[in-house]
Amino acid sequence: MTNKVLEKQQLENKKQLEDSLATKPVFAELEALLPPVEQWLSELSVRQMSAHTIDAYYAGLYQLACFLAQAQLNWTRCDKRQLAKYIAKRLDTDALAISSVQQELSAIRHFYSWLIEQGQARINPTTGYQLKRAPRPLPSIADGDLIAQLLEQPMPDTPEQARLWIRDKAMFELLYSSGLRVGELVGLNVADLRIDAKGERGEVRVTGKGNKTRLVPVGRQALKAINRYLPHRNLWEERGDRALFISEKHGTRLTTRAVQQRLKVAAARAGIAQNMYPHLLRHCFASHMLSGSGDLRAVQEMLGHSDISTTQIYTHVDFDRLTQVYDKAHPRASQEKKTPR
Repeated sequence: MTNKVLEKQQLENKKQLEDSLATKPVFAELEALLPPVEQWLSELSVRQMSAHTIDAYYAGLYQLACFLAQAQLNWTRCDKRQLAKYIAKRLDTDALAISSVQQELSAIRHFYSWLIEQGQARINPTTGYQLKRAPRPLPSIADGDLIAQLLEQPMPDTPEQARLWIRDKAMFELLYSSGLRVGELVGLNVADLRIDAKGERGEVRVTGKGNKTRLVPVGRQALKAINRYLPHRNLWEERGDRALFISEKHGTRLTTRAVQQRLKVAAARAGIAQNMYPHLLRHCFASHMLSGSGDLRAVQEMLGHSDISTTQIYTHVDFDRLTQVYDKAHPRASQEKKTPR
């Protein structure tokens, strides 16, 4: 989070606080609680943590700060009992999902670790605190035919839309080919793409969560689409922008929102009724790769998952298909038992 973003967030929060809190002492308590939060987030920004994560941390810690201010407590006086009250409020009164509260709890845990390092707190109230884990929903998956319907659609009639589709097809092919997150896609620079002399093999250097980098193979269809797009990109580029995927209109790096919108346009043009979004292509990559290879570890590496349990969710997606294979293949899976005479 940049200083300007922090300042804007502070002004918005102050306005909300003035509208919601009746007493000035509570406002003063909150004012005293926020500086350590802002200092910590500024340090995370310098360490190149993603703006999305920093925004989420700020939102969660701001809510806890409001809770402590109303109770006239500071960071050092927030113990396990107070934390339990706060979590109960977020779950019951504010009706947050368990997954959202887990994210807030993670922010609180990391923040208190920093406070202890700075000598501003003695204990971490989250130590030993466990929240029931929310069941992880199975990801939505589109079959291979639907992906082909999206990616192999005819070129649009108008020259402007045709140019945009050349870029969009390259983006969507890469999302599906290499299992990228949309944030990773828009963060790519031209230098991150490596293609051999024949243009038949390639890989992309991806910067993922936690600023971790990984190398991921790029399929031939994606390479073909990217090679077709690059001459257009070079014409659109302005001010030496290094981004791989850029706006034709502005000549600058595309946003995640722009990619989401372009995918919906492409899906509608292809006559696809299913809701299409960038992360769905990542889900499809993972499921189709795992189905075809059975190599969970390799898929984990390509997705950039630090914990293999996150990748294992894709083993459940094809269960219906596996049961069909089992019923057909196993000699005693579906045969009716003969009644003895």
